[in-house]
Amino acid sequence: MLGHYKNDNLLFPEIQKGFKNAQGNKWSFLAECVKMPLSSAGIQAEDVNTGYGPYGGQCKDSILVVCFGQHYPAAVGENTVSDIGSISPSKMSVRNSAHEEVDASENKADVTIHTIEGLSKDIDYKIDDIPPWYVSLILSFQHYLMMLGGTVSYPYLISSHLCIPNDDATRGYLISTTLFVSGIGTLLQTTVGTRLPIVQGSSMAFLVPLLTILHLPEWKCPEKNSNMSLTPDQTAEIWMPRMREVQGAIIGASVFEMLIGMTGMIGLLLNWITPLAIVPTISLVTLPLFAEAAHSASGHWGIAALTIGLMILFSQGLRDFTIPYFKYSSKKGWTTGRFPLFKLFPILLTLILSWSLCGIFTAANIFQEGNPARTDTLLSVLDNSPWIRLPYPGQFGLPTFSVAAVLGAIAGSFASIIESVGDYYACARLSGAEAPPKHAINRGIFVEGLCCMIAGFFGTACGLTSFSENIGAIGITKVASRRVIQYGGLVMVLFGMFGKFGGIFVTIPQPILGGLFCIMFSMVTAIGLSSLHFIDLNSSRNLFVLGFSLFMGLCIPSWIQSNPGAIQTGNKIVDQIITILLRTNMLVGGFIGFLLDNIIPGTDEERGLLKWKKQARNGSISLKSYELPYIKKFLERRSFFRHLPISPSYEEGSMKIKFLSIKSLRKNKTTNSIEMS
Repeated sequence: MLGHYKNDNLLFPEIQKGFKNAQGNKWSFLAECVKMPLSSAGIQAEDVNTGYGPYGGQCKDSILVVCFGQHYPAAVGENTVSDIGSISPSKMSVRNSAHEEVDASENKADVTIHTIEGLSKDIDYKIDDIPPWYVSLILSFQHYLMMLGGTVSYPYLISSHLCIPNDDATRGYLISTTLFVSGIGTLLQTTVGTRLPIVQGSSMAFLVPLLTILHLPEWKCPEKNSNMSLTPDQTAEIWMPRMREVQGAIIGASVFEMLIGMTGMIGLLLNWITPLAIVPTISLVTLPLFAEAAHSASGHWGIAALTIGLMILFSQGLRDFTIPYFKYSSKKGWTTGRFPLFKLFPILLTLILSWSLCGIFTAANIFQEGNPARTDTLLSVLDNSPWIRLPYPGQFGLPTFSVAAVLGAIAGSFASIIESVGDYYACARLSGAEAPPKHAINRGIFVEGLCCMIAGFFGTACGLTSFSENIGAIGITKVASRRVIQYGGLVMVLFGMFGKFGGIFVTIPQPILGGLFCIMFSMVTAIGLSSLHFIDLNSSRNLFVLGFSLFMGLCIPSWIQSNPGAIQTGNKIVDQIITILLRTNMLVGGFIGFLLDNIIPGTDEERGLLKWKKQARNGSISLKSYELPYIKKFLERRSFFRHLPISPSYEEGSMKIKFLSIKSLRKNKTTNSIEMS
């Protein structure tokens, strides 16, 4: 029990009359489903979600569930219970601590609030539960299928910019290596990172900075000559130096990300990074990629349109349509259930149907030779791929490092950090766990940096980050077990060693991928825009900051790309650094949004800081789910680890840093002391 409140204002307006003669007995009056974050200061209501069933049922996005009651939602605050819609007093259920129904007209009801570990009432397997191995294996394969779409798309997008030919088996190696490293990253994150059930996969946040690097004059692909035939060794001499440059950039950025996590600076950065800085940063991750999507789709707009239509149908139109199936349990025997097939696998279903149709049209010779929609164009890649191939560090040579490339990749890692922090809170909420404590967030960012470093040495040409698609799957499948995701990591590692498996996905027709890109890129952009709900959109100040940062985030990089020789400082390295930074859309837009939001006067409520901080509040309590079980006692015995921000025994306030805030400069005040956490 978290709290007892005795106040006449606690009761619904409609039923206060029924309790006016009450004697103050400690009965439990509970509504159906209330979204409530917990905090050390008390309990504050934020939102209301309608659930199903008498005990909270399938409450969406709830952190704290107020149970008992019947089917009537209510918002419960520290001193208020507000009516949501029409509620009939005669239909309300009042129960005592023994869950026995009592007469509401004779007994006054306090509001007694019980925690059920977030949504644990509605979760089949909680975060620390261990399902049977065969159940874990089946459920883990489901998560593996969900991350395939993003895993396949990234190597395809960057391969052509690395100058890897379409029929080169290296494209399959990139897919297999990405799967292999994603599995390692998932195991690390779920075991020693945040320990939340989060899948790690290729990060789109790195794509634009890396493409910017590859568009520099020295890394542009040589002009193709139709009369020239190159051997695999000769083509390798072209793309391998570019791959090594990308590897070095990712490794350099990973060091930055590890430092952010190790020092706990993410807490300091979040004091400055506001919703108006986050929106342009995340939105501009994929918004500039419209040309890439259009180029891929233009191979056959009919197939691309079919792919887009199927994605819309499965992910939106049929998302609530479930497939009936039979299931067996020792307690209930054979029963029927319903499986949300279209909500879980819209990308996979779209891929299978579109690919099959292209195969039929190819066999019937409806698509002529050379048509990008044919399925037999790149079969040579599948033939040349080995059955078993174990990825290893340095398989494409030793990384090369340049200051310009590393700085560009750091911009991508910064966007990835912001995205991951939001994913941690979302995953904890859907898993029925408390909000992650700050040491878990710090450790999660540190491990993501470590995973990016591993990816750099293996040569994936991408960094790793948390996969939002798999977090959403937890809310749908009601399976939040850490062990299931760890099995998923093992499945990724296993499939990453099958060269033929990666080769299969290289043969996907280009227009199908173009259609998928149109949907996937638009969703990432929308996720960035979703942070707008924190701010006051009726404020002309906010509208200016938002519009100007987005516009300039597209304008300046576009001009730099159209005028490659515009930056001339007299120093080639400086020219490269400035060019890469100014061509990175998310950096330009995010920096402008950050700068304007911090220097233009505005209230905290107007800027969305009150709602933003309320969401991230709580989490100072170290809970069992976030501890490192095998070394917990060792860490607690060593005083050194109490000062380490990634340690479960970390004591907040043990590390402090003084800095001069922009807000204090505006008010001509002295420096503020801000804790690093």
